[in-house]
Amino acid sequence: MNSLILVILSIAGYLLAYRYYGRFIGRKILKISGLQKMPAHELEDGVDYVPTKPHIVFGHHFTTIAGLGPIVGPAIGIIWGWLPAFLWVFMGSIFMGAVHDFTTLVVSARNRGRSIGQMTGDIIGPSTRYALQFIMQLLLFIVLAVFAMIVSSLFVMYPESVIPVWFQIPVAVWLGWQIRKGKNDLLYSVIALLLLYAFVLLGILVPVSLPWDRQTSVVVWCVLLFIYVFIASTLPVQKLLQPRDYINSHQLMAAMLFLILGVVIARPEMSAPAINHAAYQPGSDVPDLAPLLFIVIACGAISGFHSLASSGTTVKQLDREADALPVGYGSMILESFLAVLVLVAVGAGLGMGLNDGGELFTGLAAFEHHYASWSSANGLAAKLDAFIVGAANLFSSFGLPVKYGAAFVVVFIVSFANTTLDSATRIQRISLQEIFTGKDGKVRRPFHNRYVATLVIVLAAAAMTFYKPGGQGAMVLWPLFGSLNQLMAALALGVVTVYMASRKLPVLYTLLPMAAVLILTLWAMGENLAGFIRSGELLLAFISALILILTGWLTGTSISALFRKRF
Repeated sequence: MNSLILVILSIAGYLLAYRYYGRFIGRKILKISGLQKMPAHELEDGVDYVPTKPHIVFGHHFTTIAGLGPIVGPAIGIIWGWLPAFLWVFMGSIFMGAVHDFTTLVVSARNRGRSIGQMTGDIIGPSTRYALQFIMQLLLFIVLAVFAMIVSSLFVMYPESVIPVWFQIPVAVWLGWQIRKGKNDLLYSVIALLLLYAFVLLGILVPVSLPWDRQTSVVVWCVLLFIYVFIASTLPVQKLLQPRDYINSHQLMAAMLFLILGVVIARPEMSAPAINHAAYQPGSDVPDLAPLLFIVIACGAISGFHSLASSGTTVKQLDREADALPVGYGSMILESFLAVLVLVAVGAGLGMGLNDGGELFTGLAAFEHHYASWSSANGLAAKLDAFIVGAANLFSSFGLPVKYGAAFVVVFIVSFANTTLDSATRIQRISLQEIFTGKDGKVRRPFHNRYVATLVIVLAAAAMTFYKPGGQGAMVLWPLFGSLNQLMAALALGVVTVYMASRKLPVLYTLLPMAAVLILTLWAMGENLAGFIRSGELLLAFISALILILTGWLTGTSISALFRKRF
């Protein structure tokens, strides 16, 4: 199949889904009106609750959810063939992921901007609140600890990314200052974007490598990143978080447009097989497609982290309830399209040329060389290399040298990994403060102070990261992340479903996605638990068993509340 046809069909499908299904969910199911007062106005504090223009909130939410997930997931999920990966990304996002993001955002807005964890106590029952918040904290803890190591490793792997990524910070602060002065945000964001591209060129010319070995360099970068996220997540959102995410969203959209342009000009065939039969043969080290495909490809289809972003930071900036459709449903659809472009870059762009040790592979040979086995395609470097090479090949079709195209893609990858890092820190701080909020609505000391709450979070993540040499400590918990993330999506949809039942709203459109994701996730977690026990990973086995027990309790309580409030 030609990649251009796949891209055109995807664009048409996503536009139709937004126009008809997204609006249907908003108007007929959620019954959105302009009468609901938003938490950003009701609780405005100039730090977290700040009414914001919809396109700026869109930029924040889009870049928060579009980290490494829609890149590394499809880049490994294509090993089963581009067709199953594409169908899960396309159908999953329209009927599950976008509905998940949209509904959690709206329900949180109708509950004074509370997180999905705190709403659980109000909607399902007080006893369930801490169970879900424990799962939330564990998920965010893993994100913060692991992403600090990942971004640090990317700085070491790609020293040309250091200058442009770090110089985004002063550029974002300057942009935020101009917007607060009432300047034209679109004009100044374009200027900021051009500045970022200038720094990309500077980074290529002046790559920055620390004067130590790899392990020590990763540790130093981790320390600097933890200092940065502490500052970034305690500053008022309009001073750094909003403008940084806004220009990053433009950077991502520009990258997506360049990928589309490359596809239009080159029109490469999908050299990757639609169904990779080698992955299904006896003796292959590739795991079974189900349930792993639905865990590996998360952010491009559905991701529990998105509900934490929707109900953690995004809802506190929403100016009108009507803005939830483009911000919630629209952002997820656009992220899913990014995942499709990643599939095209890997499935077609990689076939335009893969140079390995002086030997050039093209077409199907390039795919088979990179995806010769599960172990060869696994790991961060292998996943990213497939996308970087494929994207750079597509860029070369309109005259951009492969060297500069690869650097452009690298900066865009590291930038979005870094964006997820500081957003996750703010979300976790807000969630931690909610845990220590009493019935009077006041946060207990000392966590009422955002600096103290953030410091506790950052120090805990740093301790985990530095538990092993080279910042590898967080990888101890990494095997839990995929299933935990998808479990969070199912539980969030469960909370939304009970809320809608209590308001006598139709529940089928959230209940069915919840059931599907829950079944697939419990299947994967059961297999993981058995594997942890066999390999003697007692800590992972204990945490997995605890999560499964909490999930069973939450599910049972949710079903009971659903029937009680519905009938």
